[in-house]
Amino acid sequence: MLYSKKDYKRCQNETEEIELGRSPFRRDYGRLLHSPSFRRLQGKTQLFPGDESDFFRNRLTHSLEVAQIAKGIAQMLNATNKEFSKDPIDYNLIEFACLAHDLGHPPFGHNGEKALDDCMKPFGGFEGNAQTLRILTRVEKKTLYGDPSPEDTCGISKSGSDLRLGLNVTYRSLAAVLKYDNKIPTARKEKSGLVKGYYASEEKLIEAIKKYVGTPTRKDVKFKTIECQIMDIADDIAYSTYDLEDAMKGGFTHLLEIMDHMGDEALLKKLTDKVKKEVSDVTREEVFNAVTDLLPMTDEGEPYSVLRTYRESKLIANDGRMRTRFSSELVGSFIRGASVDIPSSAKELRFSQLTIERDIKIKIESLKHLNYLLTIMSPRLKVVEYRGYDIVKTLFNALSEEDGGHLLLPGDVQAMHLRLKEKSEKMRLICDFIAGMTDRYAVEFYSRLTASGASIYKPI
Repeated sequence: MLYSKKDYKRCQNETEEIELGRSPFRRDYGRLLHSPSFRRLQGKTQLFPGDESDFFRNRLTHSLEVAQIAKGIAQMLNATNKEFSKDPIDYNLIEFACLAHDLGHPPFGHNGEKALDDCMKPFGGFEGNAQTLRILTRVEKKTLYGDPSPEDTCGISKSGSDLRLGLNVTYRSLAAVLKYDNKIPTARKEKSGLVKGYYASEEKLIEAIKKYVGTPTRKDVKFKTIECQIMDIADDIAYSTYDLEDAMKGGFTHLLEIMDHMGDEALLKKLTDKVKKEVSDVTREEVFNAVTDLLPMTDEGEPYSVLRTYRESKLIANDGRMRTRFSSELVGSFIRGASVDIPSSAKELRFSQLTIERDIKIKIESLKHLNYLLTIMSPRLKVVEYRGYDIVKTLFNALSEEDGGHLLLPGDVQAMHLRLKEKSEKMRLICDFIAGMTDRYAVEFYSRLTASGASIYKPI
């Protein structure tokens, strides 16, 4: 069975009103779509800063594209597997997972994430996926536990108890965004790298999710529902193709230039090492072929001329129609490479293992990491990253100063800060506030603290 009544349980029970036509998963989808955290994704960087051009994708448009790709995968699986044709994958749940998957990303992308993690290492760290879960279950201002008095509407009681339940979505929806079943250590060494997982503060929540959703009986199968797996591969497909499209539009590269880079042995080795994390036995030759296959060098058995190859490469990069067709064909071929291994027990259908054809998987991983190595690590974007890291860290240090730093917070956040008892809880609250900022808001807040920022009459 793919879904049961337990999947629809929430941290706090509600009257579902299924008879009106909306399933619990559709209600979850609606709550997410109308949430401020989702809207703010339009102001967060995907690859290029949003103020550079209206063309480039942001976290919101990226999430919409991931949702479309994931729904396409789910539709294909429902149509081609008899188990799912009888008990179909829920599209509302798929779209919820995809639209929510980047909620936790802070301003300035991965460098903003690194800055917050460095600030929070003594207090449980920071990580985008962990923050997504926290936003859905704690930070969003929709539901409070029980029937609190008017003076507790800030979400923290006078005694310091946290009454917030976020969007109060179903446990199965939460499972669909739980990519990493791993508790992040509460304290880490200063130079330790980013750890993916969930915060220790959400440990009891994870136990509840597993209680209602269930766990795989096979030891070699991780806790990762089929919806979460589909979301994860759809994210990789969107990342690998559309970030490349944006890089070409931005003039960072074109296909022939990418092939030229593949002749760099040091780059090829670095790229192969990254792909090996997902395809352990991949060879350099396979990675090389996966990338160079993007631009055919022959036409019906006859080699292209150098000039014709160059012209075609530049045409794909510079012509909007050609560029869109190129990325669309890639996405379609990647989706068709997906299939699923159905477990023998019907009870574990929810933990069916999504698989991708080997050559397709290598292409997805190669493109994804190549975008990172050639574009994100380029000097032009590293300058932006450096600036973002500095801004986020400056904001955190200012807001967390013991001598009145909290007075810089908005009034409703101040009220929660004053009622929280533990320092780690106060630091997490400040971290939540900064992580929720858009890039522009973070720059504006920073300028208020360090230069002649916005008018004092403009609300914080």
